[in-house]
Amino acid sequence: MLGLAVPHSWNDPETQDLWSLSTEESALLPGMTDKGRLGFAIQLKFMQLHGRFPERHDEIDPNATQWLAAQLGTTTEALSSYALNGRQGQRHQRTIRVFLGYRPATGDDLKQLNHWLCSEALPFDPQARHGRDLALDWCRIHHLEPPASDELNRTIRSAVRSYEAQQQAVIYSRLSASSKAAINRLLGEDDTDPDEADNENARSISFSSLKTDPGKASLDSLLVAIAKLKCIDEIGLAPEVFTDVPAKFIDQFRQRCSTESIRELRRHPVAIRYSMVAMFCWRRQQQLTDSLIDLLLQVIHNLGTRAEKKIDKKQFVAFKKIRGKARLLFKLAEATVDQPEGIIKEVVYPVVSKKTLEELVAEFKTMGFDFEREVQESMRSSYGHHYRSMLMPVLDALIFQSNNTVHRPVIEALAVLKANRDSRQQYYNAADVPLEGIVSTKLRDVVVEQDKNGKDRVNRINYEICVLRALRKRLRTKEIWVDGADRYRNPEQDLPADFADKRDNYYAMLDVPKDVAVFIEQIQSTLRQGLKTLNDGLPDNPKVRLRQQGKNLIHLSPLEAQTEPPNTAALKREIGQRWSDVELIDIVKEVDLRVNFTAAFRTTASREALDPALLQRRLLLCLFGIGTNVGLKRVASQQPSVNFEELRYVKRRFVQKEALRAAIGEVVNGIFQIRNPAIWGSATTACAADSKKFGAYDQNLMTEWHARYGGRGVMIYWHVDTNSTCIYSQLRRCSSSEVAAMMEGVLRHCTDMEIERQYVDSHGQSEVAFAFSYILGFDLLPRLKAIARQKLSLAASTDAAQYPNLEPILTRAINWELIRQQYDEIIKYTTALKLGTAEPEAILRRFTRAGAAHPTYKALTELGKAIKTIFLCRYLHEESLRREIHEGLNVVENWNSANNFIFYGERGEFATNRVADQELAVLSLHLLQVCLVYVNTLFIQEVLTEPAWRDRMTVDDWRGLTPLIYHHVNPYGRIELDMGRRLLLAA
Repeated sequence: MLGLAVPHSWNDPETQDLWSLSTEESALLPGMTDKGRLGFAIQLKFMQLHGRFPERHDEIDPNATQWLAAQLGTTTEALSSYALNGRQGQRHQRTIRVFLGYRPATGDDLKQLNHWLCSEALPFDPQARHGRDLALDWCRIHHLEPPASDELNRTIRSAVRSYEAQQQAVIYSRLSASSKAAINRLLGEDDTDPDEADNENARSISFSSLKTDPGKASLDSLLVAIAKLKCIDEIGLAPEVFTDVPAKFIDQFRQRCSTESIRELRRHPVAIRYSMVAMFCWRRQQQLTDSLIDLLLQVIHNLGTRAEKKIDKKQFVAFKKIRGKARLLFKLAEATVDQPEGIIKEVVYPVVSKKTLEELVAEFKTMGFDFEREVQESMRSSYGHHYRSMLMPVLDALIFQSNNTVHRPVIEALAVLKANRDSRQQYYNAADVPLEGIVSTKLRDVVVEQDKNGKDRVNRINYEICVLRALRKRLRTKEIWVDGADRYRNPEQDLPADFADKRDNYYAMLDVPKDVAVFIEQIQSTLRQGLKTLNDGLPDNPKVRLRQQGKNLIHLSPLEAQTEPPNTAALKREIGQRWSDVELIDIVKEVDLRVNFTAAFRTTASREALDPALLQRRLLLCLFGIGTNVGLKRVASQQPSVNFEELRYVKRRFVQKEALRAAIGEVVNGIFQIRNPAIWGSATTACAADSKKFGAYDQNLMTEWHARYGGRGVMIYWHVDTNSTCIYSQLRRCSSSEVAAMMEGVLRHCTDMEIERQYVDSHGQSEVAFAFSYILGFDLLPRLKAIARQKLSLAASTDAAQYPNLEPILTRAINWELIRQQYDEIIKYTTALKLGTAEPEAILRRFTRAGAAHPTYKALTELGKAIKTIFLCRYLHEESLRREIHEGLNVVENWNSANNFIFYGERGEFATNRVADQELAVLSLHLLQVCLVYVNTLFIQEVLTEPAWRDRMTVDDWRGLTPLIYHHVNPYGRIELDMGRRLLLAA
């Protein structure tokens, strides 16, 4: 597939070279007037860069016009009277075609283009979001002048329709008669509003209820999810139906199907109707399987945690029965310490009476000393009376498998439970069930009992609990996987299937040596150099001191406070005076009029019937209502020309996650293009990442209780560059891995920024993260909370004597042999991260302490220790690096402070239990905030281009300059969107 053209910046000398005339090109110009020479040069260079002639003057970059005019010794005013489609312009176009070897595209050429789009382009981008760029690239490669915009767009739309019809016909032909009959029965149900279908009974699943998300982790939610899976299983969709059908195509029509009612689905032709419902059910089956596993894991976890809380509460209540236990314990301790060799009757009883001690003994005997046994008994009671009813439905709905023989006992144990489903026996024969790897040593006495004859037998209820807990542990590390799941699928599917065939290509893509010896030698050299630099500089480093004893061996002096910028406050006041009380919705509208980010929103239906201007207005209102959390009803109530149902329709049909990400990418790239390097510096390659907790309704699987911040909610993980522009955002669970979130943002952001340095806090780093970041080619730069306890690894055990100043914090040498053995596997997993064959969290789930036996995990840990040591040497040696990281993370904190200002509706809490709506709210908030940064960048640049203000700025002012300010913005009050009113800004 052809690549897209990357936008150029006029601050780059290479861009000017693209618009510079060569000697051969200049030879075409003699004999022309100034107007003709400039017009000819513009059309020539535009054709070379874009593969077509410009149709309007506003398509031509004014900087390009000025650059060409300077080369020709004329002025840009000459171009204003040059008609691009006039006789002179068309004559010039014929000359340029001959010079460049181009010819106009014919009907046969357009048929070939149509075929190429269907076979090569659309499988990767079924919605043809970049179809125009791809078509122009194809024409340029074949030296064809593309047709006019309208005709080219018709060709692309025709290709999309042909491709969709072809794929739908293939799926329809592969569906069996029984599957079609099941789909008919599913669509024969009464239509129900999806917003009101959350409480469907598990025994009467309708098509509308299949669209809803599971509720909070509970037995009822789990059983409803199983019922939904059974409903889809009845359709009998086989994997062969979707062979060679692109996943993006399936997702596109799943989304379209989920937005249509049953009444609308029934009106489609049979090929479209059956194929669309089949794609929806196929993808929904995977999602429901993942959700069911999430529910199962959470229910098993709750079973244990609730039992522990119950026993804790019981012990606490019992502890309060005899008052003054702490005082009695103090007296007892004081007496025994003063007379350690005394007789108990003479030393203890005068202080604490024998009767009181007897009561204490009786009390604790009643409570029980074995906490684990008490917890197990509580779990047994809860499981036997309530949760056990989920076991067989789960085993029937999910097929568990494993690629590792070490974990086969869990699979075998599940088979035993399923085989004895109808048995009423309370015990299993100990020889008939696997125990190793399922029942821990401390619980063996609880599970394995002896009968009256002294023969071992297994308590069935306790054994089932142990099996479920072992299953949870291995599902989380993907050592056990589930047929038909997506996130919990076979881990081998996460890796590139063609790695063996394209091994050399993938090594070249990652820019790493194929020879592991060269790879290790490079790291060893850098590691030794880092240790030597830190060792030699430590005596003269007043900010770092090493202690000889204790846990906290590294003493690092805090950074000194920087000088307060003297003119930053005055600059903000000036902006507030020039642009006071700017409405937030006007800011969003202004950015759209400049960047046209609403063009990224395409309908999920087969065609768009709304007028473009009307759609643009409604999209802006929808995005504002979602991004501020005030809701569509409140926005619609203040609009005389639009109602709630119209906004709801636009949201359902147009506002999708992928479209929002594309719109954010347009605005962020627009910010990069308008930045004045004299004010903001050259293009940044540094980014900071951190999370922020938001409150959220808790009847869903996303919302969790936050262990550090308290309260139920979700996390939003932001990636913000050093000039306060967020390039990526993610909705995460409170307990999810911030390391995975960090890596996803670096790899998946859809902007022109290249990340070379990534700042994170302690939760965003790990040894595995250091290993992957090194191979992926970016520096992971964390601010470590536990810096005092860090250790430095050696390249070889014999090197310790070379670093006498570092002796207190040196630890063992890196095991290079492990890296050597697993080098190919390390590169394979890194390739999977780079290509996106699986989410970073799915891959990193295998490389946690719970899966410490994994050989690749051990090798990654060793590699990570080496890279982390290199970083620590730099971090301790260079105060400038510590300050750089601190300043970068402060930018994220400033970004978080603006979240509450924009996302003010419902007190900043996500007032929905639908995860899809929560994601839309996050991305809409992100879009609104980068729009604010875009306009503030223009405001600041307009002020600072004035010599009086520019001369006032000091070094500290430039350092503290940020476009993320909002004192002059009014997000509240009446929401009035006037598309004809513009902000007073320079063009």
